[in-house]
Amino acid sequence: MTQAKVALITGAASGIGAEIARTLFHEGCDVAIADLHAPEYLTELSAEGQRTLFISTDLSQVEQCQSLVERVTREWGGVDILVNNAGFQHVSPLDDFPEAVWEKMLQVMLTAPFLLTKYVLPGMKERQWGRIINMGSIHSQVASLNKAGYIAAKHGLVGLTKTTALEGGPFQITANVICPAYVRTPLVEQQIAAQAETLGISIEEVESQVFLKASATGRMIEPAEVASMVSYLCSEQAKSITGACWTIDGGWTAQ
Repeated sequence: MTQAKVALITGAASGIGAEIARTLFHEGCDVAIADLHAPEYLTELSAEGQRTLFISTDLSQVEQCQSLVERVTREWGGVDILVNNAGFQHVSPLDDFPEAVWEKMLQVMLTAPFLLTKYVLPGMKERQWGRIINMGSIHSQVASLNKAGYIAAKHGLVGLTKTTALEGGPFQITANVICPAYVRTPLVEQQIAAQAETLGISIEEVESQVFLKASATGRMIEPAEVASMVSYLCSEQAKSITGACWTIDGGWTAQ
């Protein structure tokens, strides 16, 4: 990117969000991080003229979504780049899926991105520039068993992204959704370890036989690969790319 921008990233304490925050910071952005807990890596980031800001935020609370954007705007003048990355998983059959969990999943992964987009758009329109990137999933495009809340939210995120792209286009605001398959994050590694214990097989076998069964490349995606896509979509070279789903799945959906 040719000039400093203010980036707001949700769910950036670890995993994909943390890598996105690091990448945008090292490319010259002032980075605001929204999560429940402060990330340890903030102490690693230091550069003259750049700023970092952590804001403890519960995205399931509407008023906290609004106050998040208000604080970044008050302290730094507005949000140029919004990355809606926060999310969580719950696995349960549909007829046993907890209603409270369903509501929270949609609030965090669909309603919060809607609200944050709504709140940052006026400033982006005024500046005639903006980048909104929503972190979808391969489950934005296909379904699997026992993940109704996650899949519903991620499918809805695609529709929100496309609508945002249409409304933001005249103001040079782009909106895209990135749809990765399994990314090697602490959360996914915990899930792999739990599956290995449940199935009585090794971690390597869980990766190859369960998590990577549909992958053509047979390898886990690294957070840096997703962060690189975010970086590109934030660049001027990507100014005509909007309303698109960017799939990073090792060939999962090619079948």
